[in-house]
Amino acid sequence: MKDILDVHTHTIASGHAYSTLKENITAAKEKGLELVGISEHAPHMPGSCHEIYFINFKVIPRDAYGIKLVMGAELNILDYYGSTDLPAQILRQLDYAVASLHTPCINAGTVEENTAAIIGAMKNPTVVIIGHPDNPFYPVDFDKIARAAKDNHVLLELNNSSYIPNAPRIGSRENAKLMLAACQKYQTEIIMGSDAHIDFDVGNHEFSQEVITENNFPENLVVNSSAEKFFEYVNYRKNLR
Repeated sequence: MKDILDVHTHTIASGHAYSTLKENITAAKEKGLELVGISEHAPHMPGSCHEIYFINFKVIPRDAYGIKLVMGAELNILDYYGSTDLPAQILRQLDYAVASLHTPCINAGTVEENTAAIIGAMKNPTVVIIGHPDNPFYPVDFDKIARAAKDNHVLLELNNSSYIPNAPRIGSRENAKLMLAACQKYQTEIIMGSDAHIDFDVGNHEFSQEVITENNFPENLVVNSSAEKFFEYVNYRKNLR
């Protein structure tokens, strides 16, 4: 499978990651990626950066170190309406955003509540990706999420860190099977993300690729093969802002 991009990575700015911006970008280039994205945790994640971090991205060249670069955020979904934790004036500074349910930021609700939270976050025009939607701590209706992602032109993520043996999101691989079946039903495209918290994990989609293979998921529905395909989603969402 052609895999030339990773836009879910974290640096020391997220507080519980261990590499710098330059180290992540350099690692991506060394691994042959054509596009890398930095998506620091937004402020409601304990220990993460203040919102002021996200206002000065204009100083960062998007072709730094000979590789395409996008600067975003991993927003925390805060309620069952899909509210997130950066204001509109700061969201406008981002190239894209991942929106995720995280245990420090929102309690698990019912299937209906968790589903509504994710679909609500898709209404945020900066959100291009829903992060680890197969997290079993937040049970959801995958049929509704896959259909909403298709309708809203948002990508659902296969998060590599969720499938690592002994990872805390136990049951994610089983949920991924259900999610991928729903995505295939609606022809909803997905994206693999490393969720790297250290440079040597940048571009590591080993376990996500296993999940794709195990479930016979069509490669043409995986956008990691093309930076242009990813930017189609970014530009579509930008036009909604």
